[in-house]
Amino acid sequence: MAGMNIAYPFEGHLYINLTNRCTNKCKFCIRFTPSGVDGIDLWLEREPTVEEIKAALIKAEFKTYNEIVFCGYGEPMLRYDAIVEVAKFIRENTAAKIRINTNGHANRAAGKDITPELEGIVDVISISLNAKNAKEYNEICVCDYGEEGFYEMLDFAKKAKRYVPKVVLSVVDTISKEDIEACRKIAEEVGVEYRVRVYSE
Repeated sequence: MAGMNIAYPFEGHLYINLTNRCTNKCKFCIRFTPSGVDGIDLWLEREPTVEEIKAALIKAEFKTYNEIVFCGYGEPMLRYDAIVEVAKFIRENTAAKIRINTNGHANRAAGKDITPELEGIVDVISISLNAKNAKEYNEICVCDYGEEGFYEMLDFAKKAKRYVPKVVLSVVDTISKEDIEACRKIAEEVGVEYRVRVYSE
């Protein structure tokens, strides 16, 4: 049943859930499993307002966390304008690191380069790479933009590193060792960090 779990703790960090919408329908995504995240139902009955997000952060005692993450069940950067407002609020009230977990399609979705707006308010962006080429990316992620989604994501990473101190391209360990290494080379070519994520059932 959909609810309003906007701010929720997970693995020692505080996560912010902004939307159910996403430009991908990744075959491995936890959205398509019945268990939710750590038993928490993250389907939103509607998208929360900025004021509701701030209220949820206060209720969750956000100042007690070292890292606050924009993530949730959907693609948070589809609401980049809300992220900018909320990140400024967090920055004004705590020294916690601010991270965004994204698929890297924000610029395509917004129709403009939004990365300059993240300067000074976001510490880390983790972008899901997930495949070594556009064809395999679309097969795994079933992207609204087709194979173009792969190149949009890489372009976003290149632009984001100008304004965000730490940009990471990541893959899930369900792909082959050969593909993991091929993706590592892509991250090196883009000039960002690389991470292999452990798949969560």
